[in-house]
Amino acid sequence: MRILVTGGAGFIGSHLCRRLLADGHEVLSADNYFTGSRKNIHEFLANPRFEALRHDITSPLYVEVDQIYNFACPASPIHYQQDPVQTTKTSVQGAINMLGLAKRTGARILQASTSEVYGDPEVHPQTEAYWGRVNPIGLRGCYDEGKRCAETLFFDYYRQHATDIKVVRIFNTYGPGMQLNDGRVVSNFIVQALRGEDITLYGDGSQTRSFCYVSDLVEGVVRMMNSAPGFTGPVNLGNPVEYSIVEIAEIILDLCRSSSKLTLKALPEDDPRQRQPDIGLAQQQLGWTPSVALVDGLRETIDYFKRMLA
Repeated sequence: MRILVTGGAGFIGSHLCRRLLADGHEVLSADNYFTGSRKNIHEFLANPRFEALRHDITSPLYVEVDQIYNFACPASPIHYQQDPVQTTKTSVQGAINMLGLAKRTGARILQASTSEVYGDPEVHPQTEAYWGRVNPIGLRGCYDEGKRCAETLFFDYYRQHATDIKVVRIFNTYGPGMQLNDGRVVSNFIVQALRGEDITLYGDGSQTRSFCYVSDLVEGVVRMMNSAPGFTGPVNLGNPVEYSIVEIAEIILDLCRSSSKLTLKALPEDDPRQRQPDIGLAQQQLGWTPSVALVDGLRETIDYFKRMLA
């Protein structure tokens, strides 16, 4: 097939491109390189089945494709809060443009939604039936509500135009390919530990997250795209094993053999206290369960950052 990956030069997008090429498909990456990098796709450029296009999906795109993976949007708070208006436009206008492309070409389209649609949840772990607890006027609203609106658009196109949609809600993902200045927990802690800097924890470190290795996530995404017609999701994709932030910091310090100290800073506005996916639906419908243990995935990620910092 000919497959479009928006955000194809990003962290997850580039891993997805690699997987799709390995599966024998033709892949078109569309990225405006705001948070993506040509370094992430450099190894693919000599492949005749790969094409890279500099494009911002807030503008329409006219190509012929069989499938569309819509991954374009900054996902780290320090990046999506840098230009919050553009973040909302990417999620909302970008979804409209990509859904329009899917409608015109008859392509199946998958939306990379997020666990952030659950906000600071009152239900734990989070199931797909939970509607969320999101602050629409807070600093995270540009991303949270932008992704929620994108889901609305996907299901309205499904109901109104019979567009072939798939929606996944991605929980915290980590692995090689993350940026040094990604601003998220795993990359922050690893870079600080390797540099011998203090490890910055926000709040008291008791808030929890669940971390999924990128290869596991990509496997789930591909399974969802190729799942039975009519199964739209949304489907949670993430690792259901829950850790406190301070536990993650201590594991990373041990793996890096670092003498860095833990320091506490104020918790950012609307930062979720708990985040853990219920993946029962993914297990049932996709036969998918993460297989990479946290320590193994962190070792691979630490080795990647060591090369980056060398």
